[in-house]
Amino acid sequence: MRVTAPEIDYTAVFTAFPSPCLVLATDLVIADANAAFCEVTGRSRAELVGQYLFDTFPENPADPEADGVTTLKSSLHRVLSSGQTDQMPLQKYDIPVAGNPEVFKERWWSAINVPVLGPDGRVAWIIHRSEDMTQVVLARRTAHLPSISPGREAAMEAELYARARQLQRLNEELRQAHARERRIALALQEAMLHSPDLAQHPDVAVRYLPAAGSLNVGGDWYDVVNLCSGRFAVAVGDVVGHGLAAATVMGTLRSALSAASRTVHGPAQALEVLGLYARSVEGALAATVVQVLVDCHSQLLIYSSAGHPPPVLLHPDGSCELLDQATDPPLGARFEHVPRPQATATYTPGDTLILYTDGLIERRGEDIDVGLTRLTSALATCTGMGAEHLADALLARLNLASGARDDIAMVVVRLNGTTRPS
Repeated sequence: MRVTAPEIDYTAVFTAFPSPCLVLATDLVIADANAAFCEVTGRSRAELVGQYLFDTFPENPADPEADGVTTLKSSLHRVLSSGQTDQMPLQKYDIPVAGNPEVFKERWWSAINVPVLGPDGRVAWIIHRSEDMTQVVLARRTAHLPSISPGREAAMEAELYARARQLQRLNEELRQAHARERRIALALQEAMLHSPDLAQHPDVAVRYLPAAGSLNVGGDWYDVVNLCSGRFAVAVGDVVGHGLAAATVMGTLRSALSAASRTVHGPAQALEVLGLYARSVEGALAATVVQVLVDCHSQLLIYSSAGHPPPVLLHPDGSCELLDQATDPPLGARFEHVPRPQATATYTPGDTLILYTDGLIERRGEDIDVGLTRLTSALATCTGMGAEHLADALLARLNLASGARDDIAMVVVRLNGTTRPS
């Protein structure tokens, strides 16, 4: 017999939770405080809710080395920017006496800041849970071991505290350095993925998501190339590996394919040229790529793939067609030149073409067909959307809006009957 789960009063749970807790809005205004927090700070819920956290609990002006506000504020902003829990070290953060804000009481805290994500995957609230460790620290000061003199013990405690503060400062410097590296890496990736012709295609959306935890540079890429007579080519590729080395190879291959696409007839010949070139580029032999030429006059898709997952053609009725009739090994898999295969498919206005790298569909320990089925099932719920909307909706429905284990590059083309710029 199936037992119906009881309806839980989460407000009552929060109020009764034994650890002091706050709920903070993204502007760090207190949205709620439980009974334990009110008790430990000597304030009522009415005095706390609606107040900016650091107006209610400012820095102790009598302590020249006080950095509780700075440290806690940095932790909260890390949670907001990363969407991840931040555990704080033992921290001295004095609080003003209730009713006498000029007088501060010494307080030591162990705190953790936990994000609460909204439907869009972004941080909507922060739960700040803190444990008052003041009595433990004060007891430690007065509990002298027989083998250690009180003066020596005090000196050791001061030394440990000084080292803890130094370690905390070093950690913050490392975080700031890492943040600078991420900004630089993101700027580099954006520059390498810049496609001048993309601006002329309002019905084309592109996405690049670095692997979770990476520095935003990798080997996945996309490109859009205008050709003559109302035709344009879209491509995605994947170089094995992550980091600057993979990004360097990616940039080289992307530029070579862009040039080849403008000088040869069709994707198969473009990939033949790229395959020959890849043999002389270290790290490029296992790279994969697929290119689709869109002919807006004849409403044809002409495509060729070098070891890459098949593009998907989404029809308005939700059915999907895999473009998998021209698949060949990766760029450098053959030591002798062999012509690449090429195939065609027709489309009708209202269809949508999706190209992507394997990070969109592959999961560890899972067959690729399972990933393709998951992709087409998700796409079946995205009919009638424009390219930009579909790209975001697809990532959300695949639970990839915040990235995956691998990089993801994607191109979404909303196909219509108009002629593209030449």
